Amino acid sequence: MKVVTRFAPSPTGFLHIGGARTALFNWLFAMHHRRHGAGGAFLLRIEDTDRARSTPEAVAAIIGGLKWLGLEWDGEPISQFARRDRHAEAAEALLESGRAYRCYCTPEELTEMREKAKREGKPIRYDGRWRDRDPAEAPAGVKPVIRLKAPTDGETAVGDLVQGEVRVANAQLDDMVLLRGDGTPTYMMAVVVDDHDMDVTHVIRGDDHLTNTFRQIQLYRAFGWDTPRFAHIPLIHGPDGAKLSKRHGALGVEAYRDMGYLPEALRNYLLRLGWGHGDAEIINDDQAIEWFDLSGVGRSPARFDFQKLNSLNGHYLRQADDGRIVELVRPLIAKIVGQPVDRNATERLKRGMAGLKERAKTLQELADSAAFYARSRPLVLSAKAAELLAGAEDRLKKLAGSLAAEADWTASALEARARQFAEAEAVKLGQVAQPLRAALTGEGTSPPIFEVMAVLGRDESLGRIDDVLRKTRAAVA
Repeated sequence: MKVVTRFAPSPTGFLHIGGARTALFNWLFAMHHRRHGAGGAFLLRIEDTDRARSTPEAVAAIIGGLKWLGLEWDGEPISQFARRDRHAEAAEALLESGRAYRCYCTPEELTEMREKAKREGKPIRYDGRWRDRDPAEAPAGVKPVIRLKAPTDGETAVGDLVQGEVRVANAQLDDMVLLRGDGTPTYMMAVVVDDHDMDVTHVIRGDDHLTNTFRQIQLYRAFGWDTPRFAHIPLIHGPDGAKLSKRHGALGVEAYRDMGYLPEALRNYLLRLGWGHGDAEIINDDQAIEWFDLSGVGRSPARFDFQKLNSLNGHYLRQADDGRIVELVRPLIAKIVGQPVDRNATERLKRGMAGLKERAKTLQELADSAAFYARSRPLVLSAKAAELLAGAEDRLKKLAGSLAAEADWTASALEARARQFAEAEAVKLGQVAQPLRAALTGEGTSPPIFEVMAVLGRDESLGRIDDVLRKTRAAVA
C-alpha cells in the first residue's frame, strides 16, 4: 500500500505553530514510508470553502511558512473550493442511493429545535423530521439542504493510531448537512470526498477533530469507500498547562522566523512536542525520518517551552555554516546600524562569526552582538563604553603605540603584547582590555577582545582607537 498523508489548513490566517507541527508529523510519516519502500506522498490541500474568511494573503502565508520550514509537498496545492462541483455531485449520488435526503426545515424551525433542546437540557441535534417525509409536503420557497441518513442505532468506532479505540453511540450523532441550500458543500462533505479522491491513507491531525471523525467515518461507509487510518495528536499547551495562547507562543511560523529561529531548530523542537525516541533531544532530519512512527506520539498535551526552543536554536546556530548565518543576519544588522552592510563589514562578519555564534541563542541576538563589526567610524559609544574609557585615554594611547608595533596581528600575539603592556604599567589585564573593548566596539561587552582585534584587522583596529583619542583631544581643546 502506498502511504499518502495530507496537510489541509484553512486559509483564514497565518500558519500557526500547532498547524506547523501537524504538517511536520504528516511529512515525516510520509517520508519515513517512502524511505522504507511504501512510496510515501505528502500532499497539501487548502481548505478554502469558507469564502468570507479565506484570503489570498493567508494562502501565501501558509505556503511561505511551509517552504521556510522545509516541508515540501508533492504535486501542486489543491484548492478545496475549486472542487465544489465534485462535492455536490457526490452528495447527489448519496441522495440517489437513498443514503441521504432533502431537508426542508426553515430557519425558524431550526431555531426552535435548538431552543427546545436547550430548555430540556439535551444536546442540540437535528431531530430527523424530514428523514422519511414525503418531499411533496415541502413548503414553498425553501431551498432544501441535503442531509446524510446516518445510522440511529449501534456504535461508530475509530481505531485511532494514537488514542486507541474510541467509540460513540450513533444515537448521539444526528443527520449532518452535506450540501447547503445554496448548493455549496459543508466541511464534512468536502473533506471526505477530497481525502478519498486524493487516495489519502492516513489522516494525522489534532485531537480537536476527533468528534468530526465519527461523522466522517459514517460518510465513508455511506459511500462504500475504504476508510483511511486516523491519528489524532494531542494539542499543544502553554508551560502552565493552559490552552496555548499568543503569550505562550501561539504565533505564526513567520513570527518565529522573524524572531531569529532557524527552520531546522524549529523542526527539531516541534518534533519533540508530543513525540519521542528514547532520550534523544537533538534529532536531525535524517534521524527524524528514520525514527518517526505514530507509536512515539503521546496521548497527553505537549507543553510549549521557549527556553528549550532557545537552547535547541543555539545548538543549530553553532552547527550552521558561517557563510549562511552571515547572510541571514546581514539584513538584521542593517536595521540595527541604519545602513547596508558593505563588503568590508561582511568579510569581518565572516571572520568573526565562529566566535560570535557560540554565545547566541537566536539570529536576533547574534545580530545585536555582531553589529559593531558593521558600524561606520567613528563609533557612537554606549554609556557603558564611555564609562570604561573615562580616565583611560593616556593608557590607551600608549597601548595603541605598542600594538602598532606588533607584526603578528593574531589574537594570541595581541593578547601576549597586551599582557606585557599591563605588566609594564603595573595594572591588571582587565584595566587594559576593558577600555580597548570600549574603543573597538563602542560597547561594554563583546566577544574576547583580542579575537575581535584579529577580525577587525590592523588598520580598522588602530583606526577605531585613534577615533576615540581624537574625540578626547577635541573635547579637551
